[in-house]
Amino acid sequence: MMIWVALAGPSGAGKDSLLNEVRAEVAGDARFHFARRTITRPADAGGEEHEAVTGAEFEALSSEGRFILQWAAHGLRYGIRRNEAPAEKLVVISVSRSVLHEAAAIRRLRVVQVTAPVGVLAERLRRRGRETEEQIAGRLEREMSLPSGLDIVTIQNDTTISEGAVRLRAVLEAAASSCVDEAFRS
Repeated sequence: MMIWVALAGPSGAGKDSLLNEVRAEVAGDARFHFARRTITRPADAGGEEHEAVTGAEFEALSSEGRFILQWAAHGLRYGIRRNEAPAEKLVVISVSRSVLHEAAAIRRLRVVQVTAPVGVLAERLRRRGRETEEQIAGRLEREMSLPSGLDIVTIQNDTTISEGAVRLRAVLEAAASSCVDEAFRS
């Protein structure tokens, strides 16, 4: 069974930008699958390409057991559908810190903590234009540490998207290689 690589970190760290860049670079590489999230956010709200659903639709999917992981944050509901986590691929997921231990209990997990200095985070959130200054301040005040006991690699994403993508791709390639090495040892 392959590994999950979970991106986590504060809002504005650039997780979606890095994911989009690396996803384009490895398009066609059968080792990788980038899980699309289901979110109770309109499709045209900006940010990542996601499956947009209403709260009622999310609840129905949840009650049917369609999500392998789900959580709530910032007034929205998020989920990773079971079919977005194929066992034979290295699956890249973007999740909340609150579900990392749950994810690690399901499958071997490497966490990529994407971060940037607070000033950079604040500026990125302002440019995104989805939140008021009060909401941005609230996001920046939240505790940004990750739970202990996990396999964590940190990417400081404070330069260009291209440089951050190089760092993320190196982590993904190393994770894929470790899966191949482990398969040969078994």
